[in-house]
Amino acid sequence: MLKERRHALIVERIRASGAATIGELSEAIGVSGSTVRRDLKSLSERGQVRLTHGGAVLPQEHLAAFELDSTLAAEIAPRQKSAIGKFAASLVEPGQTVIFDSSTTVLAAAWAILERELTITAITNSLEIATSLSRSRTIEVITVGGRVRLGSPTLTGPPGLSFLEDLHADLALLGTHAISGTLLTETSLDVIAMKRAMIAASRRAMVLADDSKFQPPALFTICHIDQIDEVVTNAGADAEALSILRDAGCRVHLAPCTP
Repeated sequence: MLKERRHALIVERIRASGAATIGELSEAIGVSGSTVRRDLKSLSERGQVRLTHGGAVLPQEHLAAFELDSTLAAEIAPRQKSAIGKFAASLVEPGQTVIFDSSTTVLAAAWAILERELTITAITNSLEIATSLSRSRTIEVITVGGRVRLGSPTLTGPPGLSFLEDLHADLALLGTHAISGTLLTETSLDVIAMKRAMIAASRRAMVLADDSKFQPPALFTICHIDQIDEVVTNAGADAEALSILRDAGCRVHLAPCTP
């Protein structure tokens, strides 16, 4: 098993239970206790977990600015992200201009759109999504420009922000760090500025978020849910949280996720 995948499984296991011992992680992942210890040490040094006596916990619950690094985030909930991405892709129509923000679930939607061989115009601040979609002969790809965010294939700041001000796209596909009641939140001012500009530049804004995103708010507010038209998530999402979104007038889609 690749190290990145092991690390993602460790984080998912700790996220699900709040904490985990070395023994529990060793049994769940199918690797030795010494391997788990090395993995936890590596994750701790990167600020992704906090070590405890005989195990680890996630720091998320008390650190509003906590953020998984991009390599690890890409390995979290892959089945859910793939299902959400495919469902979102099914809602995209030929000829549309679609904004793709830089998130791992939106990347899954980009891959699904690529498989559908749709003819669209794609606008993105993600170097990874731009590279993926550039393989298509039917998709025109435009990057917004800007500064590459440290440790992430994400463009932020000018000139991308001013470029988006003049756009009137059909659809924006967006990720979020957290959905908390009727608030969408993120950990970085640069990231929320780009997401706000994308929402303003589109006629229809769709958030793609797996069930783990329904959690306490991160440091900065992106927007209220009344600025979002639709949310696509998976069936594991909290029923009460989904009810709050529907009561606020947001359409909620549950993507089928097979084992």
